[in-house]
Amino acid sequence: MTTLDHPARDGTDGPVRPPDRIPFPVVDEVARHCLQEEEPETVHIEVHLPGHLDPARLRTAFTEALHRHPRILMREAAGPWYRRRYEWELTPDPDVEVIAFPPPDRDALKHARDRALSDAPPLSASPPIRLEVVRDPEDDGSVLFLTINHTALDGPACLRVLATAAELYGGEDNAPAAPPTRATGAAPEQTETPSTLAPPARVAHGTPEPSPGNGMLVAELSVPHRPKGAPYTVNDQLMAATALMIAHWNREHGARPRPLRITMPVDDRPRGTDMPIGNGTRLVEVPFAPEELDASDLAGLLRRTADRTRALKALPRPQLGHGAALLTAPVVPVSWRAALTRGLRRAAAPWTSTTLLSNIGRIPYPLDFGEGAGRAHAVWFSAPARMPRGLTVTTASTAGRLHVALRWSRTLLSHGDGSHLRDLFEHYLHETEHATEQAEENATENAGENAKGSTP
Repeated sequence: MTTLDHPARDGTDGPVRPPDRIPFPVVDEVARHCLQEEEPETVHIEVHLPGHLDPARLRTAFTEALHRHPRILMREAAGPWYRRRYEWELTPDPDVEVIAFPPPDRDALKHARDRALSDAPPLSASPPIRLEVVRDPEDDGSVLFLTINHTALDGPACLRVLATAAELYGGEDNAPAAPPTRATGAAPEQTETPSTLAPPARVAHGTPEPSPGNGMLVAELSVPHRPKGAPYTVNDQLMAATALMIAHWNREHGARPRPLRITMPVDDRPRGTDMPIGNGTRLVEVPFAPEELDASDLAGLLRRTADRTRALKALPRPQLGHGAALLTAPVVPVSWRAALTRGLRRAAAPWTSTTLLSNIGRIPYPLDFGEGAGRAHAVWFSAPARMPRGLTVTTASTAGRLHVALRWSRTLLSHGDGSHLRDLFEHYLHETEHATEQAEENATENAGENAKGSTP
């Protein structure tokens, strides 16, 4: 993690030393090249608390949290067109007021969600985030909306900063819980992996809306039951449910069967106060052949999904692959690389993965703001959903509940389409709970039939 020294002077109260600068990492540079006003690259985090927050105390706590994680205090540095890198300029203090308290409104949650999807914090002001505190009209609690410019930061990094602010505000311990222990099990089976050479399926068009940008729907579900000793994880159940949801949707809309590829972020960072702040996940793609997406063999689908996700997580790989690292090498002016990157992105659009499933998992921090405000009982995330994917699924669990956000491009889907996709996701996720039991019943029935057939 980068630390900031106090501004140094020349001993005669002379000029302040220029701010520290950090070259854009690969992920940041590629995202910067491909910015679009129509579909801003924002990450939204929504934290629901049972009580109310004091504005002055929260401002003090959150500002101190920013200083405790100084890598978040940054803005894009200006530079000539022929520069070879974009650079982040670290600042000793925020350039702008980060926290806002919109007036109470019956539709306050909807308006805050809309702003989180359509209004990205600028990269030119430090820090590139915005925190809104909204009164929940349904339960008279408070909702924190953290909007992040994804060119600079990702959700888990900003959640770490918010956990520090909660501890400073309420005085409660907000240290991360130990990650759940997973049985290592046997090595993944050498199952045949579908080819990734052919362009994958796209999410079929529903009823597009006339306005550009993203739409979103959030839902609270039960965390899916996972039988003890099952060879798959809840993440694998979510992955299988996402694949079956899209396959079902595409069949309903007359799309011919094609392989699916689902992008899955993998985050290996520690969750303590030393967590690196920035864009820290690497992206892997989980492939599915059309014939695998048969809900009658969910146990087999879950087993193959588990084998693939375990193998992909264990495989060392740059965040966006080796091609992106080569593309961002500072050998020519960054403006030239930007034009090349945008052109390659358009050319590669047919090979872009079908969708993205980002499973944050169990929220590791209590997010306890102490007496008066209380502890978070729901936390939603959503990831950008620009075309050509046009749909992302983001999940997290808090207080024993699963919080799901479906986010889509309005040029692809409408809110009614999102509601139908949510119902399909819930249905198939529920089906995964009984996959092992059904497989055992089928095996017993087959054994019985075989025994009858062999009786003299």
